[in-house]
Amino acid sequence: MSKKVLFACIHNSARSQMAEELLRKYAPDDFDVVSAGFEVSTINPLAIEVLKDEGIDISDKSTNSIFEFFKQGRHFNYVITVCDEGNAQRCPIFPGLNYRIHWSFEDPKTFEGSVEEKLQKTRVVKEKIKAEVLKFIELVRSNQLKENFPNNWRVG
Repeated sequence: MSKKVLFACIHNSARSQMAEELLRKYAPDDFDVVSAGFEVSTINPLAIEVLKDEGIDISDKSTNSIFEFFKQGRHFNYVITVCDEGNAQRCPIFPGLNYRIHWSFEDPKTFEGSVEEKLQKTRVVKEKIKAEVLKFIELVRSNQLKENFPNNWRVG
């Protein structure tokens, strides 16, 4: 049975979308993964563009509300917040939750500069997310998450 994972951030427009799609790409049979935000928005065009580098097209996706998932009584084995520390605390506690993990990443919405400069910064964020996703997959598959919890991850 696949583990249920929720990636959460503020608007579900970039970081959580990238994390969801990268986990889906690299471990399609191991996890049932979704993403959601506290304040639903639209998908950030920068996220759409950098995921194309991975062969992933999210141009037709919409965003989800974390509170809708909570009201529906959805259960998750892992809730992973990918926003800044202060906003990670806004995530509700889900029933049956095994792990609440926080990975801190910069928000592409705040990037300044030319479109190409913003894209480059978003690619850096995507690569950081990818590294954490791959580490997560390895630790869950090897059943070593408790014993080898990475120092830069915070458990809530």
